[in-house]
Amino acid sequence: MKMLSPVVGGWYKDLQTNALFEVVDWDPSNLTIETQYLDGEVSEYDLDAWREMLLERAEAPEDWRSAFELDDEDLLDPDLPMQPEDWNSPLNSIEPEAMYGVEDF
Repeated sequence: MKMLSPVVGGWYKDLQTNALFEVVDWDPSNLTIETQYLDGEVSEYDLDAWREMLLERAEAPEDWRSAFELDDEDLLDPDLPMQPEDWNSPLNSIEPEAMYGVEDF
């Protein structure tokens, strides 16, 4: 069987275990491949171990975010400004209303 090249962001199916996983990192200098399975488990393989695996390319499953308990509300909307609830004016840190150690006479 022909070895599949690891592609970051690519999904693969291990034919021996029927497990789906995504390649999250490929380091050609160390010859290591980091993967993340649907249950959130992260694994690292060296290139020799990768070559011995029986793999086929797979499509990303529809519910791949469920293991990480993400939903559409967790996504950041770049059009909405971020305003923390405890937002203070930058001048408050430069010119505080009260100066500690100094009393008004």
